[in-house]
Amino acid sequence: TLLSICVPVRPSAVVGYGTDEFPAFFTRRSGCKAPSRVDTPRQAAALVKAARGLGLGGTVFGVPIPAEDEAVGAGVEAAIAAALEEADRRQVAGNEVTPFLLKRINELTGGASLVSNIALVKNNAAVGARIAVELAELDRTGAVR
Repeated sequence: TLLSICVPVRPSAVVGYGTDEFPAFFTRRSGCKAPSRVDTPRQAAALVKAARGLGLGGTVFGVPIPAEDEAVGAGVEAAIAAALEEADRRQVAGNEVTPFLLKRINELTGGASLVSNIALVKNNAAVGARIAVELAELDRTGAVR
């Protein structure tokens, strides 16, 4: 998913974090190539700092779910497709879509998607914290990288 350090209305960099392929929500692969890549919190922080220096809007990091927590297989993909079809049929719209889909996918996967989602949130928080620490260090020292 996206870990976003973003200011809307200005251009933002979109970056794969440790991946060349933009991650999907419950899986590490989406089939979509990431426009760029960083592999460490320090590289990510340097990119954020450079973007700030150029007056860009921010940086969006696609952070994959940890491999051990990935919901793999046709079952999850089938659940996603079924939930999307059901949302469309029920005319679920606006800010009701995401909660509906997450709940329905959780039901259809017998809880496997919820376990993956919690792991994803925890990983995003950990990666974001490591990037923030590195960015604070770059700002404190005046370093560029």
